[in-house]
Amino acid sequence: MNSRNSKQILYNGSAMPTLISQPTRVSAAGNKPKLIDEYIGRVNSKHSAVSVAHMRSPQGWIEPGQTPEFDEFTVVLRGLLRVKSQSGEMDVRAGQAVVTHAGEWVQYSTPEADGAEYVAVCLPAFSMEAVHRDE
Repeated sequence: MNSRNSKQILYNGSAMPTLISQPTRVSAAGNKPKLIDEYIGRVNSKHSAVSVAHMRSPQGWIEPGQTPEFDEFTVVLRGLLRVKSQSGEMDVRAGQAVVTHAGEWVQYSTPEADGAEYVAVCLPAFSMEAVHRDE
């Protein structure tokens, strides 16, 4: 694997664990600025099977609805992440997690005063072609 942020070393002909030295900041959708740092995925490490991103979104941030082709596993580290689906809404607080499934419509937002910080894992990796955002 070749990437500016990862380095794989061979030891006695075998692959060693790969260090991801830093994330890549990627652009975010939504009505307000949101920080997305991808550690593992199509952009930073060239992995297409999985992506792992650290996200920080402000109070009042709302992402367009989407019907992705990937499952998304999200762990909330701080604040509250609101997840809206066709079956209703749920609030996911720090210390909790939520799983959304490929092919299901979902919309994320952070309505509380301090916004939210969370880690999202997508299987397969997130891509603009596979997210299918509402227009």
